[in-house]
Amino acid sequence: MEVHHVTEDAETFTCNAFLVVGEETTLVDAGSWDGVVDAIATHTDDLDTVVLTHQHGDHVEQLEAVVDAFDPEVYAHSHHELRDYALDDGDTVHISGKEFEVVYTPGHADDHVSFVSESTLFSGDVVVHDDGAFEYGSFGRTDMPGQSRERLIESIEDLLERMPADVKHMYAGHGGIFHGDVRDVVETALERAEKREPKYPEE
Repeated sequence: MEVHHVTEDAETFTCNAFLVVGEETTLVDAGSWDGVVDAIATHTDDLDTVVLTHQHGDHVEQLEAVVDAFDPEVYAHSHHELRDYALDDGDTVHISGKEFEVVYTPGHADDHVSFVSESTLFSGDVVVHDDGAFEYGSFGRTDMPGQSRERLIESIEDLLERMPADVKHMYAGHGGIFHGDVRDVVETALERAEKREPKYPEE
């Protein structure tokens, strides 16, 4: 399973979008960078599926362009006009042919899900390695309308409960890719979130 960060060269605000190449080719989030279709095309001519962690604009703005270019099947938790299949908590989704469990992780977004396998976590925005607020274990912001720090804390707890102990690869919606003790990073994020302090001074 090869993972390519296809929004890495973006000069405008976007999430991290990951192209996963293996038995099948899967895009995790579409991003908001208008160069993402060309970036995908440098790695493959065929995109089988797109799976969405959530539908904030920086994760889905380019979904229509990706679907127009490659005609993949689209999986998402909540309704979207381009969604082919709904994702629910506890479902199994295939990312590049590998099985991942869908974990419902709201708080940052009502429709947020994360994807966990025996070795890999696609965490979206619920937990990130680094994001300018914290290094080595941060969490999605919860200061906007409809967001909830309390629900985010519950989501991180759920994620830890259902994540295998030996997960070594974390691909988050923002910040850097992390290889190592993912559980320790997630536990660190939980400890920081539980302090209930503003993530950013201006909150």
